[in-house]
Amino acid sequence: MKIICLESNPQIYSCRSYLVLGSWNRLEDINTLVDIGADGYIIKQISKTSTGVGKRPVEQVIITHGHFDHAGGLGQVKEAYKPMVYANARSEEADRIISDGEIIRMGDRDFEVIYSPGHSNDSICLYCPQDKVLFSGDTPLQIRTPGGSYSAGFVKSLEKIASRDIRVIYSGHDQPITENVGEMIRYTLVNVNKSKIVS
Repeated sequence: MKIICLESNPQIYSCRSYLVLGSWNRLEDINTLVDIGADGYIIKQISKTSTGVGKRPVEQVIITHGHFDHAGGLGQVKEAYKPMVYANARSEEADRIISDGEIIRMGDRDFEVIYSPGHSNDSICLYCPQDKVLFSGDTPLQIRTPGGSYSAGFVKSLEKIASRDIRVIYSGHDQPITENVGEMIRYTLVNVNKSKIVS
């Protein structure tokens, strides 16, 4: 699997987008874009990337949640590549709704969909057990102190994420996290459980 972090438009508030490819760009690998960003800024970068002969540069798009900074450029990406669009919430742009526990092929790997409400009601994470990689969108996984309130649904998803063997987190806005990942998530879970939990 190859993960390419695409640059977002520096002129506007936008997220990090990731292009997931197979290691050898085989025809059966599924070129996948995780999140779009607020506009079509990433299209020029994708056009300069080797994504395999005889296949579309982007065959599917997975939206981690529907906020504008993650999905605002979806129309432009759909026009450019005609991809299948997956999301956890119904919208005019989504071709298919995905839910907790589903397995989605991205590049040459299988990813588990983990529903993670908290930042938004339609948030998901994507976990690859083979490479121990998690795409987290804007799911808060680095909570350093107790306080505030969290939904029971978020706690449940955080427990599921903490039970996975994760070595790298690709988040919606920050640099990849590669050190002490499991410890960080477990510490976050402790702090959340010390906070107010609402149903």
